Amino acid sequence: MSTVEFFESLQMQTKTLNNFALGLTRDLEDAKDLYQETAFRALSNRDKFQPGTNFKAWLITIMKNIFINNYRRKVKGGIVNDNSENQYYLNSINNSIGNSAESDMMMTELNRMVESLDDSLKIPFLRYFNGFKYQEIADELNLPLGTVKSRIFFARKALKGMIGSHYGIYKELAVADL
Repeated sequence: MSTVEFFESLQMQTKTLNNFALGLTRDLEDAKDLYQETAFRALSNRDKFQPGTNFKAWLITIMKNIFINNYRRKVKGGIVNDNSENQYYLNSINNSIGNSAESDMMMTELNRMVESLDDSLKIPFLRYFNGFKYQEIADELNLPLGTVKSRIFFARKALKGMIGSHYGIYKELAVADL
């Protein structure tokens, strides 16, 4: 398919694509953006279109994939859309207040649990937690590598049991591991 034929075929599908985009987005401006992105992708990838296949289906597939990718990006990013006229205050990061009380309490409880471990388990575990490699911990504490690995394992197991008994979760796992 020549470039001129490609442009003509794309032009003939404009109305269909706009209607399909409007059906997906349910917003005129978003539909225009989706059509524009689809036309751009189709033009930049026109060498990938195989003549003799359904051109309209190829364009609709491109549009549908762009819509799905944009939707997933919005959901993953946690974008908040406010259709009010003044969006400045909503989108202003300086006006938001974080509340980390719950996570601070959990970290305090977890730190207390780690501190309650025996020093033979706690020290290797904290070193590993802070990013040291097993061999570095073994060299620092003058212990065999296998001993360091097993102490970290037993520290994790003990913490898992403490968390299970404290929060009432993982009880089956904690009992099964013992």
